Amino acid sequence: MPVTRLALTDFRSYATALIEPAPGFVLLFGENGAGKTNLLEAVSLLTPGRGLRGAPLLEMARDGGSGGFGVAARLGDLEIATGTLATAPERRQVRVNGAAASVNSLSEWLSVLWLTPAMDRLFSGTASERRRFLDRLVLALEPAHAHHATRYDAAMRARNKLLADIGNADPSWMSALEAQMAEHGAEVGAARLRTVAALDGRLFDTPDDMFAKAAISLDGWSGGDLAAELSASRSRDAAAARTLVGPHRQDLAVLHRGKPVLSGAEGEMPASRCSTGEQKALLLGLVLAHADLVAKRRGAPPVLLLDEVAAHLDPKRRSALFARLEGCGQVWMSATEAALFDGIGTASRFHVEAGRASPA
Repeated sequence: MPVTRLALTDFRSYATALIEPAPGFVLLFGENGAGKTNLLEAVSLLTPGRGLRGAPLLEMARDGGSGGFGVAARLGDLEIATGTLATAPERRQVRVNGAAASVNSLSEWLSVLWLTPAMDRLFSGTASERRRFLDRLVLALEPAHAHHATRYDAAMRARNKLLADIGNADPSWMSALEAQMAEHGAEVGAARLRTVAALDGRLFDTPDDMFAKAAISLDGWSGGDLAAELSASRSRDAAAARTLVGPHRQDLAVLHRGKPVLSGAEGEMPASRCSTGEQKALLLGLVLAHADLVAKRRGAPPVLLLDEVAAHLDPKRRSALFARLEGCGQVWMSATEAALFDGIGTASRFHVEAGRASPA
């Protein structure tokens, strides 16, 4: 469902703000630092996780505000609110139609995907960054993924604390934590594998257009008896001061489909070795293919948040992007100039300046 009303209170640069976008394109334009990305971040908080910046909750509260913040949205007949209280600024609160709800339950109501300038070097960055990106893709298809990932991480953190004093650790408690990791880790790994397989097939079937096509796979831990692996690895893990086996060691491998490593050679170019422009095109093509997959699987497309994407495309590719996004659900886009949206017809347009968003 599209977001038809977004209200902010003491969030980032906004003391208060209210916008009521229509389905389809939602276009935000204004100078650098005006608060466009803050609006996109607010929408991204309508799903589990830390939002598109990955920032701590304390950073989201407005300087000089109450100490807490609020983000409220309407999706059809559904009212969602999230934020923090000044008395508990590090604890995120969620309400759905006025009733308290868990953060992970948000994935049942809305799928949100985003691209930001900080993601431009995703393929040459760390494996943990790619895992977070992959988990966002999985979550849009399988809402239960958030529960299993959260439980796995909690059990692993507890196990890592025991590893710090392995000589005095209770073996039965260690085994119980490893059983928890095995139970939820198997679900995490299987969900990732299903998503990667489905998305790779969707990418393969996507007609050639102005955007590079990726081939993707899952590297690292490949499943098995995780409880036994963890038990056998206790000494090694204690020496490393961390857990060395499990789905938290997986990585998303991305290749430029059809581009050889060398001219005339077999094998496709790893995304990490592609040019910056090619990496951006691969990432954009991957997100667009995933949006198509979500629409097919869940019966409705995700909400897309594209921060400063249009500015990095030449006019021909910009037009191709707008054409591909037409009719693909609600798409929020930001840019410094309204002219970068030329070619888009019907849209909700907002001019953003100094913590204010006005219909344009």
